[in-house]
Amino acid sequence: MQRLFTENGKETPEQVRAQVTGGVPSWLQGTLLRNGPGVFSVGESRYNHWFDGMSLIHSFTFKDGEVFYRSKFLKSQTYKRNVQADRIVVSEFGTMVYPDPCKNIFSRALTHLCNIVPDFTDNNLINIVRYGQDYYASSEINYLNQIDPLTLETIGRINYRNHIAINLATAHPHYDHDGSTYNMGTAILGLGPPKYVIFKVPADASGSAQKTPALQKVQQPFKLDLVKLATAYFRGMNWGNCLKFDKDDSTWFHLINRRTGKRVSSQFYGAALVVFHHINAYEEDGHVLFDLITYKDSNLYDMFYMDNLRKNTSSFLESNASSSPPVCQRFILPLNVNKDSPKGVNLVTLANTTAKAIMKDDGAIYCEPDVLFEGLELPNINYKFNAKKYRYFYGSRVDWSPQPNKIIKFDTLTRTHVEWQLDKCYPSEPVFVASPGAVDEDDGVILSSVISLDSNMSPFMLVLNAKTFQELARAAIPASVHLDLHGLYIPSAN
Repeated sequence: MQRLFTENGKETPEQVRAQVTGGVPSWLQGTLLRNGPGVFSVGESRYNHWFDGMSLIHSFTFKDGEVFYRSKFLKSQTYKRNVQADRIVVSEFGTMVYPDPCKNIFSRALTHLCNIVPDFTDNNLINIVRYGQDYYASSEINYLNQIDPLTLETIGRINYRNHIAINLATAHPHYDHDGSTYNMGTAILGLGPPKYVIFKVPADASGSAQKTPALQKVQQPFKLDLVKLATAYFRGMNWGNCLKFDKDDSTWFHLINRRTGKRVSSQFYGAALVVFHHINAYEEDGHVLFDLITYKDSNLYDMFYMDNLRKNTSSFLESNASSSPPVCQRFILPLNVNKDSPKGVNLVTLANTTAKAIMKDDGAIYCEPDVLFEGLELPNINYKFNAKKYRYFYGSRVDWSPQPNKIIKFDTLTRTHVEWQLDKCYPSEPVFVASPGAVDEDDGVILSSVISLDSNMSPFMLVLNAKTFQELARAAIPASVHLDLHGLYIPSAN
């Protein structure tokens, strides 16, 4: 596990050709971009948390049955400042940095003054997002770094706040069938309580963000304490310690009409849970169904502290035995309800589900989910079925460590699944790419970057038949490949 999580990754700035065994479909023409933490120490200084590591971006280009690889560190302002100083000088969510004691008193005083109001890092290590015709490395902050998807060069930094009144934004936007991008941010400064800001960027935009209502939001009891955030620096705490989970709180589901921007008047809520990833949501027969990856607590974040990951496997398993596993849950919200609807009975009228929605005496509707699958993270679907009734999702099976070691395909209709695995191999988030002209939802391929603890096995790009889950090809990479988090497939323009 130490090799997987704690060693610094390496760049492969010049494109290299992979050795393909099997057959990559000739129609697969495009580039899969991947992003994740790749640098965990600078000089003699080390990050405290795996999610703090500086971004390393990978590209896997598919052309005429061949596969090409390259990788580069994101040249963010954070990266440049840390490298120039030969130490970590920019704070991250799990690592708070204080002034170099060798600096003079005036420099140290200025640093303390600047930390009265947090100015977050621009180390965008989580995902690759598309806004209009531009591509950005992203994370859960107000900064984005634009990249060239072909060369992986860092083009420059933008600040959401210069376009939209938000302080933080998610790294997991969604795209509609027209190619427009929907995302949500949080405004935490100014008068009044924090606010959600949901915005849309049209497919033909380039560098413009148009604020348009969209989508649906889960408000969970895993929260950012703003008072702690503002005082964390002076209390010797990192920003991650300002996240708190209230097990006695409720989870609220805010349902917004995407066309009108108006919130559905019914109040929906459920038991306390933590959500990092959504699978899909759609309407059916007067109900909204949405599938989430949920946790009973916030221990997942704690699991990824570097001191924890440096333990040997048996010690890691013992110390994290009580951590809650990820569970795929389906919530169903009935739309045709009002104050006269019967109380104390299940208002979900769909068949083949155990999900419930029960109106309480105060008019609020308490929702109980249907459990689909336990032990899956990093979900992915055929995105042509986003916001539509769908059948399949793909994900990484989590068995014994925070790093998944299987890929699965889950059938929501039959409640069955199939798996791909290989001994000592650790696949990344599976990405679905549809075949040209596909009609069936699972007509396409699954792409996953795989690394191995076997020193005799090169890292490789795995290509699976999404329908049968049989292996079509492996492309062995003659270079170092590091663990990643999320990414985006970009089809070739030709």
